[in-house]
Amino acid sequence: MKVLIVDDHDLMVEGLCNMLGSKGFEVVGTAGDGQEGVEQALRLEPDLVLMDIRMPRCDGLAASRLIKVQRPDMKIVMLTTSAEDEDLFEAIRSGACGYLLKSTKGAAFVEALHGLEDGAPPFSPGLAARLLREFARIASGNDEKESDRDLTGFEKPVRSAYPLTAPPPSSRLSDRQTEVLRLVASGLTYKQVGEQLALSDHTVRYHMSEIMQRLHLANRSQVIACAGKLGLEVSGLADDKA
Repeated sequence: MKVLIVDDHDLMVEGLCNMLGSKGFEVVGTAGDGQEGVEQALRLEPDLVLMDIRMPRCDGLAASRLIKVQRPDMKIVMLTTSAEDEDLFEAIRSGACGYLLKSTKGAAFVEALHGLEDGAPPFSPGLAARLLREFARIASGNDEKESDRDLTGFEKPVRSAYPLTAPPPSSRLSDRQTEVLRLVASGLTYKQVGEQLALSDHTVRYHMSEIMQRLHLANRSQVIACAGKLGLEVSGLADDKA
């Protein structure tokens, strides 16, 4: 995986470069602010952009929006010290597919990036549950303005999930698939889901493939949204991990 690091703290950047390089990732470039990050992302075409939020000239949220407009398929994961809901929600609206805190331990951080390679965008413990609660709040309020948007912030996205005011029928899923959906939405990795349900990684991935196909889901954010609309309780699991 080719990685671009966008952060204005030189020591942080150096540490990330050394750690990622030692774990088989290729750091193709670095940038010290959001504006430079956009330029580097468009020039270098990395598989993943690790983006800080608080930076000079152009912050990471604005930079993410600019990148996604021109490279909608490029993966962006926020790597920040901020655990504020406002930053979390705005990051997802801006196109980020994951949100990791800089307090994350090295091994967990590397595992999260490997999970991203397998199609499981990473969130630090407890953050997925906050997203779920936000989706549930929007759905319960029947907010017409929000019902035409997902957390990417763009109206009527091409690959949107079901409208927030019209939950997909849970009858489309088996009891086992519903349980897998609940655990994945809580922020657990496929490996952790398998351990909880005594299933192999392969079986968990098969169930997730079936779930996403049946409910027409495209990514992890939509999985979290779908769990909220189905009324699945995940906050306790995610909070336990925090």
